[in-house]
Amino acid sequence: MTLRDEQVVAELPGLLRYALALTRNPEAAEDLVQDTVVKALERGGQFRGEASVATWLHRVMYHRFVDGARRRTPDLVDDEALAEAVEEAWRDDAYTVDAQVVLERAETRDELYDALVRLPVDYRSAVVLHDVEGLTAAAVAEVQQVSLPAAKQRIRRGRAMLVSALARGVERRAALAGVPLNCWDARSRIDDYLADELPVRDRTMLEKHLEGCPTCPALYASIVGVTGALGSLRDPDSVIP
Repeated sequence: MTLRDEQVVAELPGLLRYALALTRNPEAAEDLVQDTVVKALERGGQFRGEASVATWLHRVMYHRFVDGARRRTPDLVDDEALAEAVEEAWRDDAYTVDAQVVLERAETRDELYDALVRLPVDYRSAVVLHDVEGLTAAAVAEVQQVSLPAAKQRIRRGRAMLVSALARGVERRAALAGVPLNCWDARSRIDDYLADELPVRDRTMLEKHLEGCPTCPALYASIVGVTGALGSLRDPDSVIP
């Protein structure tokens, strides 16, 4: 069985939702969808119909995103250690959250996305595939190419991490009251800001965010400092055309 163009087109809305949940950036999501479609059509002859078209396409996207993320930030975070730390908290009989606050935040799309991107990619992917796209746990296992018990564990841990992330966001939301942009949107603009490529309106909003946000200024200062340190590594006697 060969993958047909119309089969891919029918899955584009779901692929875009999945890509947006993975990247939290509309432009990056569109690029990921385009990259996935190109790769899927190139490999169309490999589609045997053993899984649904949706499952097969989501698997292609998952691996494209994970491969890219690991190239950009190799060994930056121990995802399993993070997941186990959250699970350890949930094992504590005294641990709880304010359900009303968590649910209120979950009903706000930006805040839900902001919490989702704090999950390690394997767990974020599992939760989105299962709870947003409606794939079964078996299909999630097929997408991520893991065992069914492993997929179920990722869904369970991912949900727990999402609830904890939403609960921890209460203090962040209070600190960010009245501050334009959410943190990810601000952070994703830093490179363009440093390159002086932001439109005036976006530059103004980013600067106001940096003035009022309790967490982003340190990240911004670190990027500026590290970039400067990297520049100092260049041999002053070398000539790069």
